[in-house]
Amino acid sequence: MTSNSYIPESAIAITAHPDDAEFLCTGTMARWAKAGSHCAYILCTSGDVGIDDPGLTREEVIRIREEEAQIAAKIAGIHEVVFLREPDGLLEATLELRRKLVREIRRLQPEVVICGDPTAFFMSEDYINHPDHRAAALASLEAVFPAAGQPLLFADLEKEGLFAHKPRKVYIMASPDYDHYESIDETIAIKIDALRAHKSQMRDWDPEERMREWGAETAQGKGMQYAEAFRVITLVDDEGWAKNHAQQNPG
Repeated sequence: MTSNSYIPESAIAITAHPDDAEFLCTGTMARWAKAGSHCAYILCTSGDVGIDDPGLTREEVIRIREEEAQIAAKIAGIHEVVFLREPDGLLEATLELRRKLVREIRRLQPEVVICGDPTAFFMSEDYINHPDHRAAALASLEAVFPAAGQPLLFADLEKEGLFAHKPRKVYIMASPDYDHYESIDETIAIKIDALRAHKSQMRDWDPEERMREWGAETAQGKGMQYAEAFRVITLVDDEGWAKNHAQQNPG
């Protein structure tokens, strides 16, 4: 399935590291944001071991990478970036991380959650998926369903005014089972500029040629010039979503 028309009211992307979204879903998030969606990033770690420079402390790396993430998000029109500050390189899908993600899902009330695929180990002939990516993906899916939508799970969050919320759709990125393609024809340049903002990771490499190549390969045969690919899980159908909105917004 391809899409140029579906625009959720709100969306969050949950990733392990500060530059993960820019590689995989920022083109889609930027297009949604331009169309009026409220978009946010939830970063499980701050990439605190992601700069190979022995002269930097972990605290300095965190500062650099969080600043880069904020700049990249602003370029893409993302409204909010949440840093959970779990340990980079040691991320685990713990109950505590699940609770943190449930809290953000209930607070932000997203229509769509974008996250990774916890089953994706071998992404290509020369790359094994990072364990942090898989841990973030597993924790995200376990937070989305069923935890975020079950009032009796993490019920103490109600004391903060955070009530059960089931997202409408989950977009799985970096999955071997793609079935949905989002056009990023209008936002490929934004995606590239946002990725460039991660200067500590890009260094002397300019991502434009590679990102356009990947985007074109993904879009091939889909009636688009550039695309990002997802597997889409629909948790609440159109009728159920409309009913939920009517109950939340009477009159």
